[in-house]
Amino acid sequence: MESLRVIENWPVDTAAAAVVRRDGTVAGAHGPTGRPFPLASVTKLLTAYASLIAVEEGAVELDDPAGPEGSTVRHLLCHSSGLAFDEPRSMAAPGTRRVYSNAGFEQLAQTVAAAAGMPFAEYLRQAVLEPLGMNATRLPGSPAAAGVSTVDDLVRFAAELQAPRLLDASTLAEATSVVMPGLNGVLPGYGNQKPNDWGLGFEIRDGKSPHWTGASSSPRTFGHFGQSGTFLWVDPDAGAACVCLTDRPFGPWAVEVWPALTDAVLAELKGR
Repeated sequence: MESLRVIENWPVDTAAAAVVRRDGTVAGAHGPTGRPFPLASVTKLLTAYASLIAVEEGAVELDDPAGPEGSTVRHLLCHSSGLAFDEPRSMAAPGTRRVYSNAGFEQLAQTVAAAAGMPFAEYLRQAVLEPLGMNATRLPGSPAAAGVSTVDDLVRFAAELQAPRLLDASTLAEATSVVMPGLNGVLPGYGNQKPNDWGLGFEIRDGKSPHWTGASSSPRTFGHFGQSGTFLWVDPDAGAACVCLTDRPFGPWAVEVWPALTDAVLAELKGR
């Protein structure tokens, strides 16, 4: 895709990107797609997916208590447990505010690991990475932000998010729809959002402004970005997903160039 070539002009040393259609075919790719990059919070998508598989397997339930008092697996997945960003300290009562929390995802992974009887990284490997052939992806640390992967591997995951084989389609539909609508909160890097809509591990675009996706992205777009300069979005209305990994931490440069790339990709897809 010609639209992906713009990453050559980004103020980063290395960037790789790809677009994958709903049927799993790659519409285009650019850059070193086999190179591993730190994912930062894009890791949460993998952790959430493994957790949803654990729900379908009956190891845990969405309404099981997890995290602070009054919180459940569901609260942890949709950042409404009230836990602080990077420490297991409550800042709000569960279900009252969208408090984006790495600590919440770490407690989520601990809950799944205890129920499954194995370390979370191993559960992730068995439940998600191995079945999808994501052989270059690993989780050497926090299930909130320590994943390492390649564009090639995440293309496989993005295809799964559009035509699930590991999850029932109804489970994925629930996970990529707004959970606990109306909750306000801060979208890291983009300030207060009213509401700050989220699914079960997936950030939902809806009407958020500003946002890291494009002006032409549909409200149904879901995904995540990471502070390591990475993102993955799926736009169901466009029938496509985009993965982009870089080696420069998120900052004003990303706020400027990411939406332009997304709009160019969507325009090219529409024009085909």
